[in-house]
Amino acid sequence: MVRRTVVPSLFPPPGYAHAAVVETGRRLAFLAGSVPLDKDGTLVGPGDFAAQTEQVLANLRTALHAVGSDLDRVVTTDVYVVSSDPADLSRVWNVVHASGLTTGPHTSTLLGVACLGYTGQLVEITAVAEVVEVAEVAEADGTTG
Repeated sequence: MVRRTVVPSLFPPPGYAHAAVVETGRRLAFLAGSVPLDKDGTLVGPGDFAAQTEQVLANLRTALHAVGSDLDRVVTTDVYVVSSDPADLSRVWNVVHASGLTTGPHTSTLLGVACLGYTGQLVEITAVAEVVEVAEVAEADGTTG
């Protein structure tokens, strides 16, 4: 079980939590940075922050599903944006926020950086997520495992 906290005595964060606590006995997945490459390794949306963010989120969703999790189980993210302009960071955050990733909300850090690993890459997101146990999935679906 994840307990997310927005601390009343701190500035209200726009769409994220100040802290998240995961009860012991749960499994966590630590995901490598999701990047804006399609399944063939081609950069999606050159020069387009929103298009790259959409691809990053699609790749993150795919990786989460592969380990038995989903966007709503994400505990924390780091969102990297190649820009020093806060407006570009806001463009990326708006896409992240609309994706449902901020449901909960999760804890997050949004960073402007000088460069990322792939030529033309503007966005990358790392994540830690709670992994759903098989019995929980069956219970949520109304099936038995």
